Amino acid sequence: MKNRKLNQWFWKWHFIAGILSLPFVLLLSITGTIYLFKSNVEDKVVHNIQKVSPYENTEKLSYQTQWDIAQQHSKRKLNIVVVTTNDGLSTEFIAGRFGGKKSIYVNPYTGEVSGTFQAKDTWMYKVRKLHGELLGGKVGTKIVELIASWMVVLILTGLYIWWPFVRGVKGVFTIRIKEGRRLFFRDLHAVSGFWISILLLIVLAGGFPWTDVFGGNFKKIQKITNTGYPKTWNGRGLASNIDGKSLSLDTMLTIAKQQNLSGELMIGLPKSPKSTFSVSNKTFPLSEQKMIHFDQYSGKIVKVHNWSDVGILMQARMWLMAFHQGQFGGWNWYLMFAVAILLTLMSVAAIFSYVLRKQKGTWSVPKSPNNFNVSKGILALIILLGIVFPLFGVSVLLLFLFEITKQKSIFTKI
Repeated sequence: MKNRKLNQWFWKWHFIAGILSLPFVLLLSITGTIYLFKSNVEDKVVHNIQKVSPYENTEKLSYQTQWDIAQQHSKRKLNIVVVTTNDGLSTEFIAGRFGGKKSIYVNPYTGEVSGTFQAKDTWMYKVRKLHGELLGGKVGTKIVELIASWMVVLILTGLYIWWPFVRGVKGVFTIRIKEGRRLFFRDLHAVSGFWISILLLIVLAGGFPWTDVFGGNFKKIQKITNTGYPKTWNGRGLASNIDGKSLSLDTMLTIAKQQNLSGELMIGLPKSPKSTFSVSNKTFPLSEQKMIHFDQYSGKIVKVHNWSDVGILMQARMWLMAFHQGQFGGWNWYLMFAVAILLTLMSVAAIFSYVLRKQKGTWSVPKSPNNFNVSKGILALIILLGIVFPLFGVSVLLLFLFEITKQKSIFTKI
């Protein structure tokens, strides 16, 4: 039998956490749904820039010449060229990394710059910022992290409150539609929540690496345990033997194509006379990704990194982040879309269920049982969650201090 007092205690805190976080959860679910269409929006913009008309009997300009042209139109040093086999597309050169990345496209037939692209110039970038930091910078990022931490607690407590099913196994599949609006919305919230609970925990796990506090701690653990990328993955610690003139970009391109890498092929340009060319591929499954470093003077392989060289924590992180964004193909995209829609539906149902049960003039917060002491096991779980999710731990400590202050206030009045 389930501990009823514990169930009441969980219900109280599930309710309070839900009331406080629900507006943010609703916002995150809606923006997450929209952001799944990021590739569609950006690919359309890029295609309009990158599409060119092949010229008959006209040879393409060398990649080295195209690079020189692109560099003249870039305030920053170009660091990557994306290799394309499509004669109807201009060549993409990239400067910068992450959010500051900018692409410059050069027509390989005329040498004209057909356009530039930065993700942050699109409206989808605003959606991303709203989803990841509520347009509030570092403060907004921490609020999102706090809400995500409490979502983990909401899922776990929600499963406990609902289990075992009062209505039996049929309660997993059916929603009462003829027994009043409150029960309808309650069942809609509970049933949809049950079916996406495990998936939602995985989705949350894929979002946490982007956070400030948890993400920062995760990176520190990776570094301490040596379970991230190898130190030489991005060419650090590797060097070319300076001997004569550096290979042209076209020669390096020929060597890169001989590696027969799957997916989108990219060549990282040397940052200094001593550094190397870096050839990598962006592809799924992740296990087929490689990073190969070449001596920029001789073209000889200096270092080969396979996906198996990547540490277990980084592999898990990259897999979860890709899953979070629906990048593993159609099945993954539609699954994330369904989770986002159901999370929105579940949140709306929770709001209606609360409004219909709420008594006028009160918040209708469930009462916790009298003379109830939290078991050592539950206390240990709360402490563990507080360590894993530090912002959650701080918020629990503040709630605990508030409860003590409240009790002292009542005792003083008596």
